[in-house]
Amino acid sequence: MFFAAINDDVYRILLVLHLVLVIVGFGGVVLNGVYGAQAQRRGGAEGLAITEANFFVSTKICEICIYLVPLVGFGLIGASDGAWTFSQTWVWLSLVLYVIALGITHSMIVPSVKRLVVLQRELVTGPPPAAGPPPQFAEMEKCGRRLAAASSINHVFLFVIILLMVFKWGL
Repeated sequence: MFFAAINDDVYRILLVLHLVLVIVGFGGVVLNGVYGAQAQRRGGAEGLAITEANFFVSTKICEICIYLVPLVGFGLIGASDGAWTFSQTWVWLSLVLYVIALGITHSMIVPSVKRLVVLQRELVTGPPPAAGPPPQFAEMEKCGRRLAAASSINHVFLFVIILLMVFKWGL
């Protein structure tokens, strides 16, 4: 026995902490597409402000919570008094999907948002285009498509992880 059993207060406190971290961390980033759409709709300095605020929250607050989720989950496994183990399919598969989603986030989502911020700043602070749409628009659309695809994959992974956690398939 590491701490307790699944009916003890220590386990339940860890479970509440785990759920709060999930809600703040993943809940905070699941709606990033809505913020992106609002930034695009408003454009200019307003759109840039929305993108920068969303990026700050996603990378400074949500990211910390997301990294803490599996650590508290490990504590839950330890506190379960053997009820849950790393060899159970729902545990190891959730971890695998989590790691893949982090890879997608750091290889596709974060760089795309960073680039979007740069492009939006150029549009806000730079001279107006001579004629036609600014060249940044095409690259912003490309970043948006990459973000939509990567985020959709991560949303599916999150949904599957939630299903695994709730139904505990592969006990």
